[in-house]
Amino acid sequence: MTTDLLFDFIVDKSTKTAIVTREFDADLSLVWDAYTKQEILDQWWAPRPWTSKTKYMNFEVGGQRFYAMVSPEGDERWSVQKYTSISPKTNFKMSNAFADKDENPELPGSDWDFNFSEQNGKTKVSISIYNESLTRLEKMIAMGFKEGTAMTMKNLDELLATLSKQQ
Repeated sequence: MTTDLLFDFIVDKSTKTAIVTREFDADLSLVWDAYTKQEILDQWWAPRPWTSKTKYMNFEVGGQRFYAMVSPEGDERWSVQKYTSISPKTNFKMSNAFADKDENPELPGSDWDFNFSEQNGKTKVSISIYNESLTRLEKMIAMGFKEGTAMTMKNLDELLATLSKQQ
């Protein structure tokens, strides 16, 4: 596993946006699948020791993913992700909001814009996360979003190393 991969996390309060850029030592197709297929997402999309549990996912424009991050004690923190745009293997956009177990969103949420590119066998994922309010952005950061994102991306790094060997 390569250890010198890019990880950049920028908070721009003037635009109420967090920008995460991460490089992975895997080809674009595999990284795209990791972000867009339920069976792979549930293996990495939560900071340890939490796990991800998808109730359903329909990856298409207008479709959505309803999932929970589950603590070791069994506490569930649900979210709804609605896909608003998909350009295969280059970009997808979604709105994201925390929700209760009955899918009632806690608004406002945030708008996520994922961009994928590959160079020399490494795939870069750039994610722009726009929040409707500065208060929500600041709350997200205070809750440990940067640290949780770094841990989650490390999960993906490890999973991609395993999946790459299986190809």
